[in-house]
Amino acid sequence: MPEPIIELHHANIYQGSNLVLQDVNLTVNKGEFVYLVGKTGTGKSSLLKTFYGELSLTEGEGTVAGYNLRGLDWKKVPYLRRNLGVVFQDFQLLTDRNVNNNLKFVLRATGWTDEAMMDAKIQDVLDKVGIKAKGFKMPFELSGGEQQRVDIARALLNSPKIILADEPTGNLDPETSDEIMNLLFSISRDYNTAVVMASHDYRVVQKFPARMVRTERGMVIDNSSISVE
Repeated sequence: MPEPIIELHHANIYQGSNLVLQDVNLTVNKGEFVYLVGKTGTGKSSLLKTFYGELSLTEGEGTVAGYNLRGLDWKKVPYLRRNLGVVFQDFQLLTDRNVNNNLKFVLRATGWTDEAMMDAKIQDVLDKVGIKAKGFKMPFELSGGEQQRVDIARALLNSPKIILADEPTGNLDPETSDEIMNLLFSISRDYNTAVVMASHDYRVVQKFPARMVRTERGMVIDNSSISVE
C-alpha cells in the first residue's frame, strides 16, 4: 500500500498577502519521484517553501513527514526540517570552509555533537554521491556538478524521508545534469526517499520520466500523463 509522506487538502498558498495557489490537493507517497513543473512565477517555489515551513499554511490542511503544517510554529520547524533534505539551484555552500566542514556545520546545527559519528556520517554521504575523496577541497576548487553533489550530500545528512529539489540542474550542462538526475533517482529508489523536484528543464523531464504536477493559473494540476510543452 502506498504510504503518504506529503498531503495537502484544499490548501491556499500565500506569499505575504498574495494568494499564489488556491485549493491545492496533493499527495506524495514514500519513495515517489515527482516533478513540479510550470512557468517561472506560477508558484513552484512557494509550494516547496510551504513543505519545509518557510511559508505558513493558514488555509486548508497539510501534513509533511507527520508534521501538521497548520500547527507549525517556529519551535517545530527545525524538527520538521530534520526529516527533509533541501537541494538548491545555486548550491548555497559556505565558501570559507572545505566540503567536510560545510557538512559538519549542518550536523552541528541539527544537534549532532559526537565528532567521530559526525566524521563517519560525512564520509557516508560523500560516498553515496560519489565524491568521497573531495572532502578536503574548498567549494571554489570544485566543478558545478561536484558542488551540486555536495549540496545533495548535505541534504542526505539526517537520512531524510523527503528531498525537495528546487531547479537542481538549472546551472549545469546537459551531461552533468544527467549525472545529477541519475543520482537523485537512485537515492529515491535505494532509500525509499520521496523526491519533489521543481524544474523547467524539459529536456531532463523527458529523458527521466516520472509523475508530473503542474502549477498553472493559480492552480496545481496533478496528472502524470500531462504532456510537456
